[in-house]
Amino acid sequence: AANRLNHPVVLDAVGVGATDLRTKKAKEILNSVKVDVLKGNKSEIAKLAGADVFTRGVEAMDVEENLSELAENLADEWNNTVVITGAHDIIATKNKSYVVKNGHEMLGKFVGTGCMVTSVIGCFVAVEPDYAKASASALAYFGVAAELAIEKKKTPAAFKQQFFDELYELEANELNEMQEIEELE
Repeated sequence: AANRLNHPVVLDAVGVGATDLRTKKAKEILNSVKVDVLKGNKSEIAKLAGADVFTRGVEAMDVEENLSELAENLADEWNNTVVITGAHDIIATKNKSYVVKNGHEMLGKFVGTGCMVTSVIGCFVAVEPDYAKASASALAYFGVAAELAIEKKKTPAAFKQQFFDELYELEANELNEMQEIEELE
């Protein structure tokens, strides 16, 4: 329905590689729906690209391949935007790539941040037709909120609450000053 209505489709490849069913279903969706943004951690995206990787649950595992090249090749294959989340986020299309260097390791200390950032990407692509730019901006927004939260709260539970507040209160001028988005050659 989203494809018929020209609404962007964002697929979060949660747990791809952890089970054959998840991998098979993600590929089924990619082959039957025009997915505009494919998001996952490095092992999830590497698995979809055909790399021989080990995945444990939804945790990102080590990947030997060059992640930027892997994302660009996958984006070219499916004619979409590929997002690999991690310490530095990679966003790629067949024509351009970005790296976003915002965030904090505390985001990895509690469950759900990957799903949350997918929702934020969905909000950004709903209003910005350049899905790579929208995805990079969404990831910078998410990361800056984490950086501001950790300045105020250092423990996981307090950080999580502060992080929600920072997402809500983040002003455009503060985001513009703090975002670290680099376009790759």
